[in-house]
Amino acid sequence: MKDIYILGVSAFYHDSAVALLKNGEILAAAHEERFTRKKQDSGFPVMATKWCLEYSGKNLDDLEAVVFYDKPFLKFERLLETYYSFVPRGWRSFITAMPVWVKEKLFLKKLIKDELKKIGGFFPSNLPILFSEHHLSHAASAFYPSPFKEAAILTIDGVGEWATSSIGVGRENEITLLKELHFPHSLGLLYSAFTYYTGFKVNSGEYKLMGLAPYGNKKSERVKKYIDAIYEEMIKVADDGSLWMNMDYFDYATGLKMVKENKWIDLFGIPPRDSESPISQEYCDMALAIQKVTEDIVLKMAKNIKEISGCDNLVMAGGVALNCVANGAIVRSNMFKNIWIQPAAGDAGGALGAALVGWYIYFKNPRDVVKEDSMSGAYLGPEFCSLDIEQTARKYGAIFEKIDGYSQAAKKAADLISQGNVVGWFQGRMEWGPRALGNRSIIADPRNREMQKKLNLKIKFREGFRPFAPSVLWEDAREYFDTQIPSPYMLLVADVVEKRRLPLPENYETLTWQEKLYHMRSDIPSVTHLDYSARLQTVHKNTNPLYWELINEFKKLTGYGVVVNTSFNVRGEPIVCTPNDAYKCFMRTDMDYLVMGEYLFEKNLNQIGKKIKIGKKNMSWTKDYEKDTG
Repeated sequence: MKDIYILGVSAFYHDSAVALLKNGEILAAAHEERFTRKKQDSGFPVMATKWCLEYSGKNLDDLEAVVFYDKPFLKFERLLETYYSFVPRGWRSFITAMPVWVKEKLFLKKLIKDELKKIGGFFPSNLPILFSEHHLSHAASAFYPSPFKEAAILTIDGVGEWATSSIGVGRENEITLLKELHFPHSLGLLYSAFTYYTGFKVNSGEYKLMGLAPYGNKKSERVKKYIDAIYEEMIKVADDGSLWMNMDYFDYATGLKMVKENKWIDLFGIPPRDSESPISQEYCDMALAIQKVTEDIVLKMAKNIKEISGCDNLVMAGGVALNCVANGAIVRSNMFKNIWIQPAAGDAGGALGAALVGWYIYFKNPRDVVKEDSMSGAYLGPEFCSLDIEQTARKYGAIFEKIDGYSQAAKKAADLISQGNVVGWFQGRMEWGPRALGNRSIIADPRNREMQKKLNLKIKFREGFRPFAPSVLWEDAREYFDTQIPSPYMLLVADVVEKRRLPLPENYETLTWQEKLYHMRSDIPSVTHLDYSARLQTVHKNTNPLYWELINEFKKLTGYGVVVNTSFNVRGEPIVCTPNDAYKCFMRTDMDYLVMGEYLFEKNLNQIGKKIKIGKKNMSWTKDYEKDTG
């Protein structure tokens, strides 16, 4: 029987990506940004596609179909109708957008073919280019890889063609979308509007807003005032979670900004925060207010699909499904017995969903359900061998120690972090999705009360309020966190258990957020957020045995089966992909050690702050990182 290969593509908005299926199984998937080193690269994923094909040993003419993740004509229809509805407002936006659409996006099939031809090799003129609807792609990415034969499906994001959220049901190889909420009314865009107003970058800073929310004062009258203002002036929410947005406060439908700032100043009494300016308590309270509103709406949507479907299982995708705090609220509600969330829940994951739509819906293939899920732990990207690492070392004149085997590498890394060092950990296949899950990670000791500050300010070069995630052995998870279900993709929040918490001072709520930040809240302070929560990754021996072994070795040394895990990158840059990326990131930060494969690099033995010559080019390890508003 001939093997069937299908390529799914997400591109031209943000976070372009591709996924390649072989007979319905996920063979490879990658974000374009990891290759171009341009964060959230929106261009056609030429490099990621080329890698996927090289990994599979196949060419373009071996593909059965290419499936794009949304339908451009429907999106164009939405733009035209929106501009018509708001005329004469939106003229500036209209004349900016239309030339691009008329010149390029209306002829997307030709554009896709032209981009694929850049990959090289023979391009078959009869290769089918198919188009899936945006939210169907999200729904497919959530349901088909899940471990469920039947599940309720909830997708929530900014906007696709018309839909901004959808609910549906998946059974065997079929997906039925039951209801949609349409643009301009969008929970994702509502959250992004507050992201913008609090000084972060739309489409990348939403997780910062989520991380800032616990610094809001729960007992503050200001938080209640902000919540009331949102419900009374900005939105109306129905019992099923559908919402109507008062467009007098928003400019994204036809303008060049997210919000009408004067209206927001009148409503909230504070101006939009300039990016990277000091964060006052008002913006913390605003973050808490919109987070609470978001959780309430998501819970109503989940309750509605539970009532309609009667399913015990829920699957989720779309950018809002990356809001792990809201996801945790669904878990705590006990509405569903099981919840599974696509690790690349945002637009990048649409590439995978599109490919799966092609396999199951267009080609009508049967579906085999995998017990855990069919994502292979989300380790779907490139991997590199010893020769690649040694070539990188030779390129930079790096000094390293060869370790005797991967198990010894895990032991060495565990020993180093137990001594207070920060270690770059680079192993195996790169992760799919926005989270580092133990193959492109920076790891540290969660017991160290200074570690959050060190990681944020000296290694990640980012805001000091940002929390860090714990990677915990699944079998030990309940020793540290109030959780009953796995969270392998770092998409659920769980509270630190009571026995590990430390008491707060009586005047705690009167402290500034900066004073609260470094107060010891538990015996694992570096992964305990201000509200005792943690964005949890459970590590499973059968999924990532080497990372599991590292944490288990750390447990043998310290008694703690949990480590700090943050993505191997710095502000404004994508997660590292290659040994070259990893070594450069290591040398430009205050990381103490780098373990790549079976190779150990110690910072003190390598060139720090010196200029080095690569061929005819001089380069320096020092780097000015661009201001990160996202």
